[in-house]
Amino acid sequence: MSNKDKLKDLLVEVLILEEGEFRFDLMREDVDSWDSLAVVALAVGVEETFGYHMKPEEALEIRGVRDIIDLLESKGISFDE
Repeated sequence: MSNKDKLKDLLVEVLILEEGEFRFDLMREDVDSWDSLAVVALAVGVEETFGYHMKPEEALEIRGVRDIIDLLESKGISFDE
Protein backbone atom coordinates (compact mmCIF):
# COMPACT_ATOMS: atom_id res chain seq x y z
CA MET A 1 0.00 0.00 0.00
CA SER A 2 1.38 3.41 -0.95
CA ASN A 3 1.90 6.18 1.58
CA LYS A 4 -0.82 8.20 -0.17
CA ASP A 5 -3.26 5.32 0.37
CA LYS A 6 -2.18 4.99 4.01
CA LEU A 7 -2.74 8.71 4.58
CA LYS A 8 -6.10 8.61 2.83
CA ASP A 9 -7.23 5.66 4.98
CA LEU A 10 -6.04 7.40 8.14
CA LEU A 11 -7.86 10.64 7.34
CA VAL A 12 -11.07 8.89 6.27
CA GLU A 13 -11.06 7.09 9.63
CA VAL A 14 -10.05 10.04 11.84
CA LEU A 15 -12.30 12.59 10.15
CA ILE A 16 -15.20 10.14 9.72
CA LEU A 17 -15.42 10.72 5.98
CA GLU A 18 -17.09 8.72 3.25
CA GLU A 19 -14.58 7.38 0.71
CA GLY A 20 -15.88 9.80 -1.94
CA GLU A 21 -15.50 12.82 0.35
CA PHE A 22 -11.71 12.55 0.60
CA ARG A 23 -9.54 14.76 -1.62
CA PHE A 24 -5.84 15.53 -1.37
CA ASP A 25 -6.69 19.26 -1.51
CA LEU A 26 -9.04 18.97 1.48
CA MET A 27 -8.68 21.80 4.00
CA ARG A 28 -9.50 21.81 7.69
CA GLU A 29 -12.30 24.36 7.24
CA ASP A 30 -13.96 22.03 4.69
CA VAL A 31 -14.59 19.30 7.29
CA ASP A 32 -16.76 19.88 10.36
CA SER A 33 -15.24 16.87 12.14
CA TRP A 34 -11.67 18.25 11.79
CA ASP A 35 -11.70 19.68 15.31
CA SER A 36 -9.15 19.70 18.14
CA LEU A 37 -9.89 16.08 19.04
CA ALA A 38 -9.33 15.06 15.41
CA VAL A 39 -5.98 16.90 15.44
CA VAL A 40 -4.85 14.77 18.40
CA ALA A 41 -6.14 11.57 16.77
CA LEU A 42 -4.40 12.54 13.54
CA ALA A 43 -1.07 13.09 15.32
CA VAL A 44 -1.36 9.68 16.99
CA GLY A 45 -2.36 8.09 13.68
CA VAL A 46 0.60 9.65 11.88
CA GLU A 47 2.96 8.19 14.46
CA GLU A 48 1.35 4.73 14.27
CA THR A 49 1.18 4.73 10.47
CA PHE A 50 4.39 6.49 9.45
CA GLY A 51 6.57 6.27 12.57
CA TYR A 52 6.92 10.04 12.89
CA HIS A 53 6.08 11.65 16.25
CA MET A 54 4.37 14.90 15.34
CA LYS A 55 5.16 17.74 17.75
CA PRO A 56 2.10 19.55 19.19
CA GLU A 57 3.00 22.78 17.40
CA GLU A 58 3.29 20.89 14.10
CA ALA A 59 -0.12 19.31 14.58
CA LEU A 60 -1.69 22.69 15.34
CA GLU A 61 -0.18 24.27 12.20
CA ILE A 62 -1.79 21.74 9.84
CA ARG A 63 -4.50 23.38 7.77
CA GLY A 64 -4.98 20.71 5.12
CA VAL A 65 -3.92 17.38 3.70
CA ARG A 66 -1.11 19.00 1.71
CA ASP A 67 0.41 20.30 4.98
CA ILE A 68 0.55 16.74 6.34
CA ILE A 69 2.23 15.48 3.17
CA ASP A 70 4.73 18.37 3.18
CA LEU A 71 5.59 17.75 6.83
CA LEU A 72 6.11 14.02 6.33
CA GLU A 73 8.13 14.54 3.14
CA SER A 74 10.36 16.97 5.04
CA LYS A 75 11.07 14.08 7.44
CA GLY A 76 12.07 11.75 4.60
CA ILE A 77 8.75 9.95 4.08
CA SER A 78 8.04 9.76 0.35
CA PHE A 79 4.63 10.25 -1.24
CA ASP A 80 5.79 9.61 -4.79
CA GLU A 81 3.97 6.82 -6.55
